[in-house]
Amino acid sequence: MNDTSPTLTVSLLVLPESFPGALYCLHELFGLAGRTWQPITGEPEAAACYFAPRLVSVTGEPAASPAGPVIAVEAPLHAPPAPDIVIVTDLGLPVDFDPRGKWGEEAAWLRRMHGQGAVVGSICSGSLFLAEAGLLDGIEATTHWSVAPIFREFYPGVKLRPERILCPAGAEHRIVTAGGASTWSELGLYLVARFAGETEARRLSKVFVIGDKTDGQLPFAAMARPRQHEDAAIGSAQLWIADNYTAESPVARMAEVAGLPDRTFSRRFRKATGYGPVEYVQALRLEEAKQMLETTDAPVDAIAFAVGYADPVFFRRIFKRQVGITPTRYRQRFTGMSALHSA
Repeated sequence: MNDTSPTLTVSLLVLPESFPGALYCLHELFGLAGRTWQPITGEPEAAACYFAPRLVSVTGEPAASPAGPVIAVEAPLHAPPAPDIVIVTDLGLPVDFDPRGKWGEEAAWLRRMHGQGAVVGSICSGSLFLAEAGLLDGIEATTHWSVAPIFREFYPGVKLRPERILCPAGAEHRIVTAGGASTWSELGLYLVARFAGETEARRLSKVFVIGDKTDGQLPFAAMARPRQHEDAAIGSAQLWIADNYTAESPVARMAEVAGLPDRTFSRRFRKATGYGPVEYVQALRLEEAKQMLETTDAPVDAIAFAVGYADPVFFRRIFKRQVGITPTRYRQRFTGMSALHSA
């Protein structure tokens, strides 16, 4: 991706009842999309677009929140450019809250933005704002379970699905509601996958460690970018192995390419890159295996052979030791982006 890639404006709407947590989490997630993977891993960015998030409100002034911290609003509602995406996050509301007639100016603005083509999303009780704006009539929507009675009382025309975590609905799925406050991650990754691509959504899920954490952090980790160095012999070996990591006896072949004795090569390789030669080759192979598990239906044994392991049993063992889970379990975790995108 480069500076000519499109940039989508994301307006994070701040209402008087808005909590700050999900607003800032989404601001960071969208702001880093297409900008964070390359500095960490050295791999080129793959996002199809950038996002430009900003916190907006009627006044454009800093806003108090029910949680205490002041929200640093960045722009008034009507400041250009018009948003491509609008998101309303969780609201601090009493159980007996009556939303009728609330948020008049913001609701009118949202209807206008949606009419102009913007995708509109909500998190948790923020869906009540979408209902009051008239955008949920006759379509499916989810929300936090605690505000379901308010929906039933005041918005019976909404097809409420409080059991759902994420609910894309309406024409072209331009209305997307999410469940409880922590579902900012599901909504954010869904929108990243939809507009910037599934690869970028998977990468952000790894950077932010979003998802099931019962297996620890290793499944989210990627090969860290090797150190920059000026050792030409080691650099030539790195260039060779990038295209030949499936070769037999790869470390010996790398030493030959570098023109160095084995022990000298190993010492200089570690000093230059921060990796031992065997560790480096394994990392390259496992990163390719993870990419294949994420994006293809190829059998695990076939992937083992494709990345240079003649013994699938050994591949499974080394994969679990380095990644923390089995290849099959890894595939189950990280193929969910495709399901989100096609929802």
